[in-house]
Amino acid sequence: MTKPIKQIHLAAHFPGVNNTTVWSDPRSGSHIEFGSFARFARTAERAKFDFLFLAEGLRLREQNGLIYDLDVVGRPDTFTVLAALAAVTGRLGLAGTINSTFNEPYEVARQFASLDHLSGGRAAWNVVTSWDAFTGENFRRGGFLPQDQRYSRARAFLETAWELFDSWHGDEFIADKETGQFLAGPEPGAFERADQHFDIRGNFNVPRSPQGRPVIFQAGDSDGGREFAASSADAIFSRHGTLEDGQAFYEDVKGRLARYGRAREELLILPAATFVLAGTDAEAAELAREVRLQQVSGQTAIKLLEQLWNRDLSGYDPDGPLPGIDPDPAENTVARGRASVRMHRDPLAVAAQWRAKAEAEKLSIRELIIEVTGRQSFIGAPATVAGQINTLVQADASDGFILVPHITPGGLDEFADTVVPILQERGVFRADYEGTTLREHLGLAPLPSRAALSRAAS
Repeated sequence: MTKPIKQIHLAAHFPGVNNTTVWSDPRSGSHIEFGSFARFARTAERAKFDFLFLAEGLRLREQNGLIYDLDVVGRPDTFTVLAALAAVTGRLGLAGTINSTFNEPYEVARQFASLDHLSGGRAAWNVVTSWDAFTGENFRRGGFLPQDQRYSRARAFLETAWELFDSWHGDEFIADKETGQFLAGPEPGAFERADQHFDIRGNFNVPRSPQGRPVIFQAGDSDGGREFAASSADAIFSRHGTLEDGQAFYEDVKGRLARYGRAREELLILPAATFVLAGTDAEAAELAREVRLQQVSGQTAIKLLEQLWNRDLSGYDPDGPLPGIDPDPAENTVARGRASVRMHRDPLAVAAQWRAKAEAEKLSIRELIIEVTGRQSFIGAPATVAGQINTLVQADASDGFILVPHITPGGLDEFADTVVPILQERGVFRADYEGTTLREHLGLAPLPSRAALSRAAS
């Protein structure tokens, strides 16, 4: 039996909480002015992308006791930006990262239900957790949550939000066609939740929204994160973008769905991906090298090395060799608020690997950091990049990609104008939106109405 051709899902990540942006490029614009967000979103919608994604952090990152100035500082509030974008777009999904550790279910459910109403059913929630006291210092419950409890709270948070979303009775207003007199309509229902994390009760004050609930995204790569995604998410962000790693991750996560009574198509796998385009593959390869040099300056290289070494390395030459001293394996006090720090479970082992690579390839600190901190996912002429993307999707290494350009806000334009038409010609990407909600864009089945839920329970 011939395997059906998959349709590719594409989304756009407005960058900033990372080291991908080339700030020195004169085309790089503001990450605060609304015009940047609006242009980026309109390009994504012109290209018929599924959604735009915003990341968010709850505290400015620090390094050596100073604000980490290689990331965006001063990013506006996610809900405010997405609500404004709802007014200048008509089909593009609007996805935001909102923390489940330092927020409350009622407030977040109210904000997402409101965004879903304002956008006509285009809201999505990337559910993330935080466990560190550094971030928690900004909040009343600072540092209260042990790391091993973060997914327990996230599950309880999401389940509570679902109860709120589903609490209203009725789905539409009904009026007499002749008199116009109001006959019936949605009515708030009571909710109550009491567990180790929450003790709340009352009535939710936002009617059921067009999608019923926002689309749920999740980004954890740990076993607990994968299990959480399999049980509760509609899509999972992945950092496994190569063929072999992507296929292994894809099969692992999809294989967990059956135990929750879910089909494989009910969860999408969407790795983040960067790209560099040029007229020829050779030109793109050269441009990609220049982009990486711009992304990883000497200053950036030292900053990133400090995150592993857990030491002040400001006196080292980025064009010189790695430090002769070993990393400090104690609790990281140099870099605070950096997710990447927690990825190095064994800093001494990682440092040994880096030293071996640097010695074998005769790499300086900067050259090594360029090698080990990632590179562009897709490099080439438009036809080459289109082929690379399609190959990975058809091989079940992913269901699509969330694209992260290195220039904001105009870095998506070339992809929209050159790669998307090729994918459309090959019949693997939509020529136009067929639905109005994000669930429809993603090919997800509509959620049952409150009335259907009530009938099923009776």
